[in-house]
Amino acid sequence: MGTRTVHADVAVIGGGLGGVAAALAALRRGRRVVLSEEYPWIGGQLTSQAVPPDEHIWVEQFGVTSSYRALRDGIRRYYRENYPLTHAARAQKALNPGLGRVSKLCHEPTVAVAVLTAMLAPYLSAGRLIVLQPYVPTAAAVAGNRVDTVTVRRVGGDDEVVIEAPMVLDATETGDLLPLTDTEYVVGAEARGDTGEPSAPEIADPANVQAISWCFVFDHVAGDHTIPRPADYDRWRTFEPEFWGAPMLSFVAPHPRTLAPEERTLKVNPPVVARADGEPDPRIDAGDRDLWEFRRIAARENFVEGAYDSDIVLANWPQLDYLGGSIIDTPDREHHLAEARAQSLAYLYWLQTEAPRPDGGRGWPGLRPRGDVTGTVDGFAQAPYIRESRRIAAMRTVREQDVSVAARGSAAPATFDDSVGVGMYRIDLHPSTGGDNYIDVECAPFEIPLGALVPVRMTNLLPAAKNIGTTHITNGAYRLHPVEWNVGESAGELAVFCLEHRITPQEIVSDPVLTQRLQSRLVAAGVEIHWPDITGY
Repeated sequence: MGTRTVHADVAVIGGGLGGVAAALAALRRGRRVVLSEEYPWIGGQLTSQAVPPDEHIWVEQFGVTSSYRALRDGIRRYYRENYPLTHAARAQKALNPGLGRVSKLCHEPTVAVAVLTAMLAPYLSAGRLIVLQPYVPTAAAVAGNRVDTVTVRRVGGDDEVVIEAPMVLDATETGDLLPLTDTEYVVGAEARGDTGEPSAPEIADPANVQAISWCFVFDHVAGDHTIPRPADYDRWRTFEPEFWGAPMLSFVAPHPRTLAPEERTLKVNPPVVARADGEPDPRIDAGDRDLWEFRRIAARENFVEGAYDSDIVLANWPQLDYLGGSIIDTPDREHHLAEARAQSLAYLYWLQTEAPRPDGGRGWPGLRPRGDVTGTVDGFAQAPYIRESRRIAAMRTVREQDVSVAARGSAAPATFDDSVGVGMYRIDLHPSTGGDNYIDVECAPFEIPLGALVPVRMTNLLPAAKNIGTTHITNGAYRLHPVEWNVGESAGELAVFCLEHRITPQEIVSDPVLTQRLQSRLVAAGVEIHWPDITGY
């Protein structure tokens, strides 16, 4: 109990993928870093939120930073060194432990935690990195356009730490430093008249954000593992959004691209022969028709006979999308978090007791929550999966017409002169708290403009996660794992560049020569800033 002060060159608030990448970038440049994180695990959407990476189709060849590739390689190496893989699985260069259809690398979150921890370990040992965990930011001292200190408090306790650093990075999941520091920001959906985006609504709505989802992990084994019937189960059992086409507790959900309600399947522990149809091509198939295989994180066929009694599956499905309200800038945040979790709990109970089985029966009581995989007692993720954040008012804002294939009239890469990274994903907005259905737009391979990382006013605060200068629409493409990592890494490099040259981010982005010098450093560090001649999807 009490308050203490720590000093660093760079303060990174938030230990998700962007925060870890930012910290590593600054540490590799010899700087001292303080990294804080709210949850027991670093890694954010990949770990505490339990979601394996959503990536583009070229990820095994190009289009990610060298350090992100090291993370992916490290995950595969961890399996080879520590898991009883079959000879065939061990020999696969592009090992996919879960054979999930959403990604070429579906894995257990515990493995990513181990690899990320190992990446930071040398700097912890050297005393150049301080990790404060679990801590949340509660206050900031600001003088003019600069942040002097950030105060973080231990979750569930009174211990406070005041962090003093000349550069401060906001890598929180919802841009929590922005209101604490009076940094200008946008939240929710902008009006079409303000952004000119074809998919934007006519009227702005700060409360209209993509749904959060509280994911859980399970397998299927002998015995009855049915959880207690939730007290509010009957309410969730009858809940049906008007555009859904069925109650939320069903296998029906809108198709993201056609919006037509479609029934999914759940093929529990399917035989190997049923999984021999190869990987889906996300240009034409999202891979989500069967919920079991969609985000499976351990496929028993990859492991020696008898090692696994069942596959292990992550539930991150449309039926878990919580539409009841935003958790950003509202006094009802805790209520909505509890409701999102309750919705997922009701869905798990429905799966165990009432879901229609192919044999005509109802429910799979053998579905067993795997808290050992999520680091919790009940198999639910430590944190909700968050798709949308507050976003800085930036020197440059990426709009739909910058990256949309239809709006640009081209599927060729969308380029920016001040690029500090690359990414690729469809503009993929899940149903929202404002009542919108999916918004799914074909997207060009895009670059990350430096201007989107630079606030219009604050001179030593940088975004390092999903809080860069995008819109409600384009965040749908820039929010995914490898892009968040690239954003964080480039923000970390930018912070050090500012310290070395005693200049502000605004001075760099306004000077083509300085921008090119920063870009050269990024390229030398393994950050790709341009795409080859490819087309989007």
